[in-house]
Amino acid sequence: MVKSLVLRGVGAGALAGLIAFIFARIFAEPVIQAAIEYEGARDDARNAIAAAAGQAVDPAEADIFSRTVQANIGIGVGVILFGVAMGALFAVVYSLAWGRTGRQTPRQLSLLVALAGFVTLYLVPFVKYPANPPSIGHPDTIADRSGLYLVMVLGSVVAALVAVWAGQRLAERLGNWNATLVGIACFIVLVGVLMAALPSLGELRTNVEQYGNLATETPQPLRNPAGTIVLGGFDADLLYRFRLYSLGAQALLWAVLGLVFAPWAERVIGKSDRTTSPVAETVA
Repeated sequence: MVKSLVLRGVGAGALAGLIAFIFARIFAEPVIQAAIEYEGARDDARNAIAAAAGQAVDPAEADIFSRTVQANIGIGVGVILFGVAMGALFAVVYSLAWGRTGRQTPRQLSLLVALAGFVTLYLVPFVKYPANPPSIGHPDTIADRSGLYLVMVLGSVVAALVAVWAGQRLAERLGNWNATLVGIACFIVLVGVLMAALPSLGELRTNVEQYGNLATETPQPLRNPAGTIVLGGFDADLLYRFRLYSLGAQALLWAVLGLVFAPWAERVIGKSDRTTSPVAETVA
Protein backbone atom coordinates (compact mmCIF):
# COMPACT_ATOMS: atom_id res chain seq x y z
CA MET A 1 0.00 0.00 0.00
CA VAL A 2 2.85 2.39 0.77
CA LYS A 3 4.23 1.93 -2.74
CA SER A 4 0.83 2.76 -4.24
CA LEU A 5 0.55 5.89 -2.09
CA VAL A 6 4.08 7.03 -2.97
CA LEU A 7 3.42 6.59 -6.70
CA ARG A 8 0.27 8.64 -6.37
CA GLY A 9 2.16 11.21 -4.33
CA VAL A 10 4.75 11.50 -7.10
CA GLY A 11 1.99 11.98 -9.67
CA ALA A 12 0.20 14.56 -7.56
CA GLY A 13 3.49 16.34 -6.91
CA ALA A 14 4.32 16.49 -10.62
CA LEU A 15 0.90 18.01 -11.38
CA ALA A 16 1.24 20.44 -8.47
CA GLY A 17 4.70 21.44 -9.69
CA LEU A 18 3.39 22.03 -13.20
CA ILE A 19 0.59 24.29 -11.96
CA ALA A 20 2.97 26.16 -9.66
CA PHE A 21 5.33 26.66 -12.62
CA ILE A 22 2.54 28.14 -14.75
CA PHE A 23 1.72 30.53 -11.92
CA ALA A 24 5.37 31.49 -11.46
CA ARG A 25 5.92 31.90 -15.21
CA ILE A 26 3.01 34.32 -15.49
CA PHE A 27 3.51 36.35 -12.33
CA ALA A 28 7.02 35.88 -10.91
CA GLU A 29 9.12 35.69 -14.07
CA PRO A 30 8.56 39.33 -15.11
CA VAL A 31 9.66 40.39 -11.62
CA ILE A 32 12.76 38.20 -11.90
CA GLN A 33 13.57 39.80 -15.26
CA ALA A 34 13.23 43.28 -13.74
CA ALA A 35 15.55 42.25 -10.88
CA ILE A 36 18.13 40.95 -13.36
CA GLU A 37 17.96 44.22 -15.28
CA TYR A 38 18.54 46.12 -12.03
CA GLU A 39 21.52 43.89 -11.28
CA GLY A 40 22.98 44.66 -14.70
CA ALA A 41 22.43 48.39 -14.24
CA ARG A 42 24.11 48.27 -10.84
CA ASP A 43 27.11 46.40 -12.26
CA ASP A 44 27.41 48.98 -15.05
CA ALA A 45 27.22 51.87 -12.57
CA ARG A 46 29.81 50.24 -10.30
CA ASN A 47 32.15 49.66 -13.24
CA ALA A 48 31.70 53.26 -14.36
CA ILE A 49 32.70 54.50 -10.91
CA ALA A 50 35.72 52.18 -10.90
CA ALA A 51 36.78 53.30 -14.39
CA ALA A 52 36.48 56.98 -13.43
CA ALA A 53 38.77 56.32 -10.47
CA GLY A 54 41.31 54.49 -12.67
CA GLN A 55 40.56 51.12 -11.10
CA ALA A 56 40.20 47.77 -12.82
CA VAL A 57 36.75 46.93 -14.15
CA ASP A 58 35.29 43.50 -13.56
CA PRO A 59 34.65 41.71 -16.89
CA ALA A 60 31.09 40.70 -17.67
CA GLU A 61 30.31 37.05 -17.03
CA ALA A 62 28.72 35.12 -19.89
CA ASP A 63 25.52 33.24 -19.06
CA ILE A 64 25.68 29.49 -19.58
CA PHE A 65 22.01 29.44 -20.55
CA SER A 66 19.99 32.20 -22.17
CA ARG A 67 17.22 33.97 -20.28
CA THR A 68 14.67 32.24 -22.52
CA VAL A 69 15.94 28.83 -21.47
CA GLN A 70 16.18 29.87 -17.82
CA ALA A 71 12.66 31.36 -17.74
CA ASN A 72 10.99 28.39 -19.38
CA ILE A 73 12.84 25.07 -19.34
CA GLY A 74 15.03 25.89 -16.35
CA ILE A 75 12.41 27.06 -13.92
CA GLY A 76 9.85 24.59 -15.31
CA VAL A 77 12.01 21.51 -14.80
CA GLY A 78 13.16 22.77 -11.40
CA VAL A 79 9.67 23.41 -10.04
CA ILE A 80 8.24 20.14 -11.39
CA LEU A 81 11.12 18.09 -9.94
CA PHE A 82 10.63 19.90 -6.64
CA GLY A 83 6.95 18.99 -6.77
CA VAL A 84 7.83 15.34 -7.45
CA ALA A 85 10.20 15.26 -4.46
CA MET A 86 7.64 16.92 -2.18
CA GLY A 87 4.96 14.54 -3.46
CA ALA A 88 7.03 11.50 -2.53
CA LEU A 89 7.82 12.96 0.90
CA PHE A 90 4.17 13.88 1.33
CA ALA A 91 3.05 10.32 0.63
CA VAL A 92 5.54 8.86 3.10
CA VAL A 93 4.41 11.25 5.85
CA TYR A 94 0.79 10.50 4.99
CA SER A 95 1.44 6.76 5.32
CA LEU A 96 3.06 7.27 8.72
CA ALA A 97 0.27 9.55 9.92
CA TRP A 98 -2.67 7.39 8.84
CA GLY A 99 -4.10 5.61 11.85
CA ARG A 100 -2.06 7.67 14.30
CA THR A 101 -3.85 11.02 14.16
CA GLY A 102 -7.38 10.27 15.26
CA ARG A 103 -10.30 9.36 13.04
CA GLN A 104 -9.74 11.64 10.06
CA THR A 105 -10.92 10.42 6.68
CA PRO A 106 -8.29 9.86 3.98
CA ARG A 107 -9.27 13.17 2.35
CA GLN A 108 -9.13 15.13 5.60
CA LEU A 109 -5.71 13.72 6.45
CA SER A 110 -4.41 14.63 3.00
CA LEU A 111 -5.36 18.27 3.52
CA LEU A 112 -3.89 18.30 7.03
CA VAL A 113 -0.58 16.84 5.85
CA ALA A 114 -0.46 19.37 2.99
CA LEU A 115 -1.09 22.23 5.40
CA ALA A 116 1.58 20.92 7.79
CA GLY A 117 4.06 20.54 4.94
CA PHE A 118 3.46 24.07 3.68
CA VAL A 119 3.76 25.63 7.13
CA THR A 120 6.72 23.56 8.31
CA LEU A 121 8.85 23.35 5.19
CA TYR A 122 8.15 26.74 3.66
CA LEU A 123 6.10 29.28 5.58
CA VAL A 124 8.07 29.24 8.85
CA PRO A 125 11.51 29.43 7.14
CA PHE A 126 10.07 32.11 4.83
CA VAL A 127 9.13 34.29 7.80
CA LYS A 128 12.75 34.33 8.99
CA TYR A 129 14.50 34.22 5.63
CA PRO A 130 12.05 35.31 2.90
CA ALA A 131 12.73 34.55 -0.74
CA ASN A 132 14.84 37.07 -2.65
CA PRO A 133 15.08 37.73 -6.40
CA PRO A 134 18.37 38.02 -8.31
CA SER A 135 20.55 41.03 -7.39
CA ILE A 136 19.81 40.62 -3.68
CA GLY A 137 22.49 38.86 -1.68
CA HIS A 138 26.26 39.11 -1.74
CA PRO A 139 27.97 36.25 -3.66
CA ASP A 140 30.31 35.65 -0.72
CA THR A 141 27.38 34.92 1.62
CA ILE A 142 25.73 32.19 -0.47
CA ALA A 143 27.08 29.36 1.70
CA ASP A 144 26.13 31.15 4.93
CA ARG A 145 22.63 31.94 3.66
CA SER A 146 22.07 28.36 2.49
CA GLY A 147 23.26 26.99 5.83
CA LEU A 148 21.04 29.31 7.85
CA TYR A 149 18.00 28.49 5.74
CA LEU A 150 18.65 24.75 6.14
CA VAL A 151 18.94 25.19 9.91
CA MET A 152 15.62 27.03 9.89
CA VAL A 153 13.93 24.25 7.90
CA LEU A 154 15.32 21.49 10.12
CA GLY A 155 14.42 23.45 13.24
CA SER A 156 10.87 23.91 11.98
CA VAL A 157 10.54 20.17 11.34
CA VAL A 158 11.89 19.31 14.80
CA ALA A 159 9.53 21.83 16.40
CA ALA A 160 6.61 20.27 14.53
CA LEU A 161 7.56 16.77 15.71
CA VAL A 162 7.85 17.98 19.31
CA ALA A 163 4.48 19.72 19.03
CA VAL A 164 2.81 16.57 17.68
CA TRP A 165 4.38 14.46 20.42
CA ALA A 166 3.25 16.91 23.10
CA GLY A 167 -0.27 17.02 21.70
CA GLN A 168 -0.58 13.25 21.66
CA ARG A 169 0.77 12.93 25.20
CA LEU A 170 -1.74 15.47 26.52
CA ALA A 171 -4.76 14.31 24.53
CA GLU A 172 -6.16 11.98 27.18
CA ARG A 173 -5.69 14.53 29.96
CA LEU A 174 -6.82 17.70 28.17
CA GLY A 175 -8.95 16.39 25.34
CA ASN A 176 -8.09 16.55 21.64
CA TRP A 177 -9.02 20.22 21.17
CA ASN A 178 -7.03 21.59 24.11
CA ALA A 179 -4.11 19.26 23.43
CA THR A 180 -4.01 20.49 19.82
CA LEU A 181 -3.92 24.10 21.01
CA VAL A 182 -1.08 23.27 23.39
CA GLY A 183 0.82 21.57 20.56
CA ILE A 184 0.37 24.62 18.31
CA ALA A 185 1.53 26.93 21.09
CA CYS A 186 4.56 24.71 21.66
CA PHE A 187 5.41 24.88 17.97
CA ILE A 188 5.12 28.68 17.88
CA VAL A 189 7.32 29.08 20.96
CA LEU A 190 10.02 26.75 19.65
CA VAL A 191 10.25 28.35 16.21
CA GLY A 192 10.11 31.79 17.82
CA VAL A 193 13.12 30.97 19.99
CA LEU A 194 14.98 29.59 16.96
CA MET A 195 14.23 32.70 14.88
CA ALA A 196 15.46 34.94 17.68
CA ALA A 197 18.66 32.92 18.02
CA LEU A 198 19.55 32.91 14.32
CA PRO A 199 21.12 36.06 12.83
CA SER A 200 19.48 38.16 10.14
CA LEU A 201 21.20 38.11 6.75
CA GLY A 202 22.32 41.70 7.17
CA GLU A 203 24.27 40.69 10.26
CA LEU A 204 26.57 38.34 8.35
CA ARG A 205 30.20 39.41 8.63
CA THR A 206 30.69 40.10 4.91
CA ASN A 207 27.61 42.31 4.77
CA VAL A 208 28.56 44.24 7.89
CA GLU A 209 32.06 44.90 6.54
CA GLN A 210 30.83 46.15 3.17
CA TYR A 211 27.42 47.67 3.83
CA GLY A 212 27.27 48.37 7.56
CA ASN A 213 24.92 46.97 10.18
CA LEU A 214 21.67 46.52 8.25
CA ALA A 215 18.80 44.09 8.76
CA THR A 216 18.83 42.62 5.23
CA GLU A 217 20.98 42.21 2.14
CA THR A 218 18.70 44.40 0.01
CA PRO A 219 20.95 46.67 -2.11
CA GLN A 220 21.08 50.24 -0.85
CA PRO A 221 21.57 53.30 -3.09
CA LEU A 222 24.90 53.21 -4.93
CA ARG A 223 27.05 56.31 -4.40
CA ASN A 224 30.17 57.58 -6.09
CA PRO A 225 33.25 58.68 -4.09
CA ALA A 226 31.73 62.16 -3.73
CA GLY A 227 28.68 60.69 -1.99
CA THR A 228 26.30 61.38 -4.88
CA ILE A 229 23.70 58.69 -5.54
CA VAL A 230 24.24 57.28 -9.04
CA LEU A 231 21.70 54.45 -8.76
CA GLY A 232 18.83 54.01 -6.36
CA GLY A 233 18.42 51.05 -4.06
CA PHE A 234 16.42 47.99 -5.02
CA ASP A 235 12.73 48.76 -5.61
CA ALA A 236 10.76 47.84 -2.46
CA ASP A 237 7.59 47.21 -4.49
CA LEU A 238 9.49 44.81 -6.73
CA LEU A 239 10.81 42.93 -3.72
CA TYR A 240 7.33 42.75 -2.19
CA ARG A 241 5.81 41.39 -5.39
CA PHE A 242 8.50 38.75 -5.77
CA ARG A 243 8.03 37.51 -2.23
CA LEU A 244 4.25 37.56 -2.59
CA TYR A 245 4.39 35.51 -5.80
CA SER A 246 6.91 33.10 -4.28
CA LEU A 247 4.59 32.55 -1.35
CA GLY A 248 1.63 32.16 -3.70
CA ALA A 249 3.43 29.58 -5.84
CA GLN A 250 4.30 27.47 -2.81
CA ALA A 251 0.80 27.75 -1.37
CA LEU A 252 -0.62 26.69 -4.73
CA LEU A 253 1.76 23.74 -4.97
CA TRP A 254 0.87 22.38 -1.55
CA ALA A 255 -2.86 23.03 -2.02
CA VAL A 256 -2.93 21.16 -5.34
CA LEU A 257 -0.84 18.35 -3.86
CA GLY A 258 -3.26 17.87 -0.97
CA LEU A 259 -6.41 18.19 -3.07
CA VAL A 260 -5.24 15.87 -5.87
CA PHE A 261 -3.76 13.26 -3.55
CA ALA A 262 -6.90 13.13 -1.36
CA PRO A 263 -9.23 11.11 -3.68
CA TRP A 264 -6.36 8.94 -4.87
CA ALA A 265 -5.48 8.02 -1.29
CA GLU A 266 -9.12 7.29 -0.57
CA ARG A 267 -9.20 4.78 -3.42
CA VAL A 268 -6.09 3.04 -2.07
CA ILE A 269 -7.07 3.00 1.59
CA GLY A 270 -10.80 2.62 1.09
CA LYS A 271 -13.72 4.29 2.79
CA SER A 272 -13.84 1.91 5.73
CA ASP A 273 -12.99 2.97 9.29
CA ARG A 274 -9.62 1.26 9.21
CA THR A 275 -7.08 2.76 11.57
CA THR A 276 -3.98 0.65 10.74
CA SER A 277 -1.07 2.63 9.34
CA PRO A 278 -0.08 1.53 5.82
CA VAL A 279 3.53 1.42 7.00
CA ALA A 280 2.69 -0.85 9.92
CA GLU A 281 0.54 -2.99 7.64
CA THR A 282 3.37 -3.36 5.14
CA VAL A 283 5.85 -4.33 7.85
CA ALA A 284 3.38 -6.86 9.23
